Amino acid sequence: MRFTDKVAIVTGAASGIGRATARRLYDEGATLALFDRNADALAAAAESMESARVWYAGLDVAHEDDVANAVDQVLRRFGAIDVLCNNAGIAGGDYSPVSETRTDVWQQILAVNLMGVVHFTKWASRTMIERSRGAIVNTASVAGVRSGAGGNAYSASKAAVINLTMTSACALAPWHIRVNAVCPGLIETGMTAPVFERARAENKEDRLGYRCELRRPGRPEEVASAIAFLASDDASYVTGQALPVDGGNTASLNLPGMKV
Repeated sequence: MRFTDKVAIVTGAASGIGRATARRLYDEGATLALFDRNADALAAAAESMESARVWYAGLDVAHEDDVANAVDQVLRRFGAIDVLCNNAGIAGGDYSPVSETRTDVWQQILAVNLMGVVHFTKWASRTMIERSRGAIVNTASVAGVRSGAGGNAYSASKAAVINLTMTSACALAPWHIRVNAVCPGLIETGMTAPVFERARAENKEDRLGYRCELRRPGRPEEVASAIAFLASDDASYVTGQALPVDGGNTASLNLPGMKV
């Protein structure tokens, strides 16, 4: 029960890693404010949780005015923000070479994956500064560490999140606010569903995660466990770090075709 009497914001909470994170924090005692563009799925995610401890609303993190208003509403309802989990993100589905990637694809992905993190960090950290405490955990990706795990815009956005995590950690440390990131590898979520569906349709399910040292894909709950650790007092001396949760993917040289 590491989050008893603590208020946590989770973005992208309707599915996948965000939903698993919300559930993990809730099970450990947190009061939650959940946000996602998919309001119906968000309602379903919160259905099994005690209403007094959960508030949720549809939200596009790319719109700063909406984010500022959402943070204000959280403070009005719960009085504080102790934890911020910036999980909302999109893949964009564009794997074209950099010479062909459209500008609107770059803008859309960066607006959500990078600026969404910027907006929530900006507005939530202000109240954390006033209280001189808080923990922020950003969901980046192994795609932000090395090539081959996502399209150009997606990978660049996650690399930016990793760097933002470090600069934010340094800027907010004087107020005892810790900022870290997780870098998931191949995790079965709504975002990665096409990869899993194609593999199963082609009877190649055994190839899923073969480039990881653990030779399997991960589960959202495994990433949520890492997020909960970084958000908790168990990680009280950890800040400015990007933790891979990837089955060993980034621990070795794993160029395509090297592992059989």
